[in-house]
Amino acid sequence: MGELLHVEAGRMGRVAYGRIAPNEDLVQSVEKLCLAQGFRCAFVRGALGSLVDACLLQRDGSCQTVLGPAVEIVSLAGEVRPHTDGSLRAALTGVVSDPNGRVYGGPFVAGANTVCVTFEITLEEWLPDNPIQVPAFAVPLPSPHTTGDQSEQSIE
Repeated sequence: MGELLHVEAGRMGRVAYGRIAPNEDLVQSVEKLCLAQGFRCAFVRGALGSLVDACLLQRDGSCQTVLGPAVEIVSLAGEVRPHTDGSLRAALTGVVSDPNGRVYGGPFVAGANTVCVTFEITLEEWLPDNPIQVPAFAVPLPSPHTTGDQSEQSIE
């Protein structure tokens, strides 16, 4: 209950479209795109593409691997923010579908989600004013979840 959330006023800025090449990591590529555009903060506004395999973070800290080939991104949401060390960190959450049509969801693990053919993404810059801190218990936080068979860690 002592946790703090940041609520901030601001405005939307520029919009950038990027194409991520095959064999590049999804999360790291979004961070690189923001750096290249000079975005310090950004929101994902649209995405289309597939991954070789997907690695989704589970509640216990493990990675649920969804095996391809060509794991399709059904939905992608997220944001990019500066980390305490000044680097940019993308927090991306989504829903994926395996080759058999089974659906899974959760946060994408950086360095473990390789783009299959190409991946298109649209980012919108966020220009924050001064952040305001409020107690976390005042705002309900969603917990990550997975749809599909939760007992499996690797899906073929």
